[in-house]
Formats: sequence, C-alpha cells, structure tokens
Amino acid sequence: MFAVTLLALVSSAAGAGAPAPAAIAPNLAASTLYQIRFDHWTPADERRFGEFVTSIGDSDCRTVDKCLHGPGNPFRASDPEGIYFRSDCADLPYMLRFYYAWKHGLPFAYVSAVEPRGHTHDIRYTARGNSVAQRTTVQSGEVSGYAVIETLRDSISSASYRIHPDLEEPLPQDLYSPAITAASIRPGTVIYDPNGHLATVYRVDPDGRVHYLDAHPDNALTRGFYDLRFVRASPGMGAGFKNWRPATLTGYAKAPDGVLTGGHVSVPANREIAGFSDEQFFGNRPRPDDDRDWRDATFTLNGEVLDYYDYVRAKLAGGKLAFDPVKEVHDLVDSNCADLHYRADAVNLAVEAGQNNLPQPDRLPQNIYGSDGDWEIYSSPSRDARLKTAFKELRDAVQRFVAMYEAGDPKLVYTGQNLVADLIATYDREAKACQITYLRTDKTPVALSYDEARRRLFAMSFDPHHCSELRWGATEAREESSCPDDGLKRAWYAAEQRLRNQLERTYDVVMGFTLAQLKARAAGTGVDVPPDIDARGYLWATRGAVRGSKPKPK
Repeated sequence: MFAVTLLALVSSAAGAGAPAPAAIAPNLAASTLYQIRFDHWTPADERRFGEFVTSIGDSDCRTVDKCLHGPGNPFRASDPEGIYFRSDCADLPYMLRFYYAWKHGLPFAYVSAVEPRGHTHDIRYTARGNSVAQRTTVQSGEVSGYAVIETLRDSISSASYRIHPDLEEPLPQDLYSPAITAASIRPGTVIYDPNGHLATVYRVDPDGRVHYLDAHPDNALTRGFYDLRFVRASPGMGAGFKNWRPATLTGYAKAPDGVLTGGHVSVPANREIAGFSDEQFFGNRPRPDDDRDWRDATFTLNGEVLDYYDYVRAKLAGGKLAFDPVKEVHDLVDSNCADLHYRADAVNLAVEAGQNNLPQPDRLPQNIYGSDGDWEIYSSPSRDARLKTAFKELRDAVQRFVAMYEAGDPKLVYTGQNLVADLIATYDREAKACQITYLRTDKTPVALSYDEARRRLFAMSFDPHHCSELRWGATEAREESSCPDDGLKRAWYAAEQRLRNQLERTYDVVMGFTLAQLKARAAGTGVDVPPDIDARGYLWATRGAVRGSKPKPK
C-alpha cells in the first residue's frame, strides 16, 4: 500500500469533529499534487467523465488496482510505480469521481460526515436515512491526490448515500435523484442498493439495459446488469439512481501558473438542476402527501402501467419496451457465468488468506450481510444472495417470455418458429461455454459446469471458515473427502443451510446466532426451502406444450 502521512488536507464546511487532514508524503513528487485549474464542471466535463468510466467498464480488468493501472485508464502513465489502488463498493464512485477531477484539474468536495435521522444500530442501515453533518472542500496545491483517495476511503461508507432526495439541510448532498431518462441515466451515474451495496453505470444499451461496475471489500471489481438485485425502498433511504452535483469553486485566488488556490466548493440545489426528479420514488403521477405512500407509486408509459424495472428500461430505450428473448437469455447466462467466476476469485482469496484454517467462532457476526473486518472481506453471504437472485431472475424471465409469446404480446421481438426450442438451444450453447474451476484442499482441480454450479448454488457455503470443498457445495464423498473440516465446522455448515436458502439480505436483523440457535431454527435463521432457479428445467418441461400465436412482425 502506498504510504501517505495525514497532516493537513482540507477546509471543512463544519469544523467541529473534522477528520485530521492530510499532507504530501516527503517522497512524493510535485506532479502528484492535486491542483485545480478550472473553477467548475461543465457539461463537457460530465460527458468526458462518463467516457472515462465507460473505458474502465469496457476493459477486462478484475481488480480496482488493475483497472486504474490498465489500458482502460487513459491517465495510467501519470501514476508512479508502487502506487496501489484499492476500494470497496461505497468508495469506488467517489474514487472514480475524484481521480478524474484530479487528473483534469477540476474542483472536488465531498460529504465527510453524516448523522442518523433517528435511532440506529448501524448508520449504514438507518431506517429513516441520514443527513449530511459535514462537507469538505479539497484544497488545491496542498496535498497529493493519493492522500485524498486514502482520506476518502476512511470517510465514505454506504451511509454516505443513505439520504432522502429532498434533504438539503443542514448541508447539501454530493448526489441528486435524476429523472428516468436516457439523458440522465448515463455512464457515471451511481446506483445505491439500500441493502448496503453501490455500483456505477458504465454503459446503457440501446434497448435500455444498464451495465454497471462495482467493487468489493476484497478489492475485486465486477460487472453486472441493473435488475431486481437493486431494490426500491422508501425515499428516506435514498435508494436508486444518483447523479453527481456539478462542483463550482468560489472565493479562490489564481496563481501566476494558473492554479486556483483557496476558496470553497459549492453544489447546486435540487431546484437548480434541470435533471432532478423524484419519480423513481413516487412514480409519474402527482406526488403523495406522505412519503410512506411510496409503495403506491405507479409508472405509466404510453398509457400503460409498467413494473418499475420495465419502466426504467423502456424510458432508457427511448420510450419503447421490447424484449428479444433469445438475446436476453444469452446475456443473462453470460452474466451469471461472469458472477460465478467473480465468486471463484473471492473464495480463492479467502483460502489464500488461510481463513478456512481458523477455528469456527462461537457465533455468527451481529449481521452476516453488514459486518466488518475479516468477515466482510472473506465471507460471501451478500455476494451469494445477489448471485442467486440473478439465477432466479433468469428463471422468471424465461417463463415470462413464454407467456408473452403465447399471448402474442407485441413487446416480444421474436421471428423464429419455436421459441422454447430456441431458448433451450441458446441456454445450452452459453452454458456449455461456461466452466468454473476451483482447487480442493489437496490442490487437485475440480471443474464445474454452469448447470452443476446452479445445482449447487444453495449448498455453497458463504462462511470463510469452511474448506474450499464446502464453499463450492461439494456433496459427493469422492470430491468432499479432501476437506479437513472437523465435526464442529461441518455442524455449522449444515446449520447454516436455511440462511443459504434465503435470497433476502436482511441487514437490519440481529444475526449473531449460535450453533444451537441455528439448529433450533430461531427467528431470522432463514427459510426451509430455496426458490426455483432452474430456467432450463422450466423450458424443458414446457417444450411441445406452448400454444398461441407468435407476435406480429413490427
């Protein structure tokens, strides 16, 4: 890790309780200074920032460090050797935003402290959300950009995003709620899942599909599609899409070399932002008087009430909702395969760190989804739940496409002769191309096909104290025999099955269960039966039974 000395960094909007600022480490060259040369972000700056994010997203990098040192980063040559970049999901949007501002000489400020609105056990999951308690302007010419990145890592968490879209007092937010339009949801837009996860949009397809990249506590960087994994929630939780408020520096002095020093960064209020909208919370009918009625929101397009996720996709596609079922299945299987490979990287990291050799703790963390320390870095309950949700979405999607086909729904774009057969063929082709390999404890490799991984998905342990065989759901004696886990660890593995069965990530539930509580099926310890995630099984069962006309040609 690149070392920086934290001494004197910034001026704060609220001085009391401000974090210790940072200075340049003695061995840093002047070229690493953060220097402001332009006093505000222009629309062209926002567009180029989006292009920067797209370039990172479209590269094949798998860690934050490799992404910023790789060919997807046009500024990589300006970073000296020995610099190591790391980030988790909450830090990544801020890291990308500041890195771009630094390299382009643009002003930057950030929310450096938040306070809960009401009682909470964990400020990351406050039921009513948080408010901004302090903002910090990063001063030009006083600090290395690398020191700022380190300070951001210490200051930012998912709590920084959990703010009501209308809340502008006592201090403004860094981001705002955008209108659901193709002009507003763009590369660089942030997505906040109130279950504690953050992502950044890097591309939006012509058909409205949103591609995002996200980081993890193990420094992995992954990619996916916007879908049900990002849940809607009450406005106070601030869930959904967020755009950066353009920063403006005022009260500065201009040095002879053009560097702007001193001053304060301000951001526009909601009323000053043309693209601000709360429709993602309240729908596109008149806003209710009470925020608690957000669940009654309706999303209407062309006279038709749509599901929220369909509405988003249709609006981003220019106002027309259309599904090419063959392409959808192709893309979703490929995305699931990528997620399985990302999971393999995470499990390998836990094994390399020796987590599986540690003794089993007496109880689970206070919450298995929202923890910290080694559990946050090396466990995978949240990652696994999101993966299972994606497999279920594929299963539900193929059933939906078959129903649309039978009903002659014009939103289905399909000109073939046998939809079910074509979907099975597409599924099989993409699944065949997907293979995941892991190493047993004795270092012998085990290759898993896509469908074998799907069959094992609810048997795969999220617990980093378990051997690699149990992490990958091995059940046959021949494969599982190399696992050295003792009877206690195996008892924990068996008792955690009901937690593995559930898709819901219950961040607000106390989960410090003992083994006895898990065995007794105490409240909050999961569900007995996992959902059906077998898309191919559904298609195979319906082959030859589908009736109805094909959609009419457009």
